[in-house]
Amino acid sequence: MVKVVDIRIAPELIKDVDNIRRIAFQKAGISLNSDLDWRIVKRSIDARQRHPIYNLRIEIADEQGFDPAVKWMDQLYGTSATKKKVIIIGAGPAGYFAALELLRLGIKPIVMDRGKDVRARRRDLRAIQQDHSVDPHSNYCFGEGGAGTYSDGKLYTRSHKRGDIEEILKIFVEHGAKEDILIDAHPHIGTNKLPQIVSSIRESIINHGGEVIFEKYVVDLVMRNHKVIGIRCEDGDELFADSVVLATGHSARDVYTLLHKLGLVIEAKPFALGVRVEHPQPLIDEAQYKRKDRGEYLPPSSYALKAQVENKGVFSFCMCPGGLIVPAATSPGEIVVNGMSPSRRDSPFANSGIVTAVDEDDLRAYKHYGPFAHMVFQAEVEQAVFNDGDGSQRAPALRLTDFVSRRLSKDLPDSSYIPGLRVAPLHDLLPDFVYRRLSEGFKAFGKKMKGYMTEEAVVVGTESRTSAPIRIPRDGKTLMHPQANALFPCGEGAGYAGGIVSAAMDGMKVARAVSDFLED
Repeated sequence: MVKVVDIRIAPELIKDVDNIRRIAFQKAGISLNSDLDWRIVKRSIDARQRHPIYNLRIEIADEQGFDPAVKWMDQLYGTSATKKKVIIIGAGPAGYFAALELLRLGIKPIVMDRGKDVRARRRDLRAIQQDHSVDPHSNYCFGEGGAGTYSDGKLYTRSHKRGDIEEILKIFVEHGAKEDILIDAHPHIGTNKLPQIVSSIRESIINHGGEVIFEKYVVDLVMRNHKVIGIRCEDGDELFADSVVLATGHSARDVYTLLHKLGLVIEAKPFALGVRVEHPQPLIDEAQYKRKDRGEYLPPSSYALKAQVENKGVFSFCMCPGGLIVPAATSPGEIVVNGMSPSRRDSPFANSGIVTAVDEDDLRAYKHYGPFAHMVFQAEVEQAVFNDGDGSQRAPALRLTDFVSRRLSKDLPDSSYIPGLRVAPLHDLLPDFVYRRLSEGFKAFGKKMKGYMTEEAVVVGTESRTSAPIRIPRDGKTLMHPQANALFPCGEGAGYAGGIVSAAMDGMKVARAVSDFLED
């Protein structure tokens, strides 16, 4: 029988394996001379007290040892069991994990993406950073791996009821992620590691009988008697299958337009909009760890902050310690920013989205109604910020203290944002209700976190792609669109996920629903 013990370790002792074993065995009442197997199954940092401490959960096996691990990928049977084919539009986490689950169920997935594979996609990312040129089909949101590939790789989720999180993490490990993600309270892969992992997942899909096709822009659904039987691409090609999964991500506005044109119902969905704020990482470390030098045994510190302003939430989103701010526009003529971190989180900066909820009550004054209300509002803000500038991806910015005081900054601090920053009146460029809430939210955060409100921090606009502004409805039992037989909305773009892990879980859930549909 496995024994479980929880212990606390000082940061400087976290790599002392013998000491960890000694403390765990003593607490479990097991002789130190025993040769029983043991392992760390959970690891987190408690920084609430004066001195940070590591919390570890240890499992100690009996004489039989631990049960041998069964690799998830060994369950993929290929497509020999059935001749059924499923088109998956989108090669992000929802699409790729749906493909893996379909292969496990003996169904052939054909994954199609408007963008490029991760290697070719890098050139287009450099073009945004250096040349301020946005390719509408290949950017930080579109292309293999979706928005998650180049936005940090954080794997933390609160969506425990949606699926097996450990299953998702094990698949990442089997494709090259470090096993640390299985035990860390806030697992993180890193932007520099994700491309190879995503490529490895693609190879698994292909090696087990699936297909992955890039640079295929789907412009129409082929329907017969209210059933989706295939897709039509911009180049005129048509492809037919037994069902279609829509896993197109939160920025595929043209997909929403297509569904509306076809007479398929879509719904406006609340989302969040705001800015990115960037601090020097040592400032965040000192505030959280209560020491000027965190040392080599503590990772760059993060934070999670929230406040209620005007009965609406203002909160931090996608916090990136040791990270970078990147341009995430998906079309020319707009400015969107996002955050990411490499695996070592070794940038001297920490950034986070600070956003506020936007719903239909907020938009009545703008006379935006109907299913596209939030999407149109989102686009108008992004375009207004772009039009205030010089036609480049240089982002509008203010020092945090100036933003809160509603004044222009004389200059700006150093920043990780490669296209460059420009002093701009963010307090006027943002919708007034958004600015008011953010300003009051920042004041509240300054009271909660020592040193947070500082002129060393810079506010950058706009953080607007927090989630999809539209939901594609689906039947609660079949997961199909209620008006289109064999069409399965999936993942973040359909409004059923919010991040890499929850999108992956929804992809697998939808794949099982597809299998049930094909068996009927």
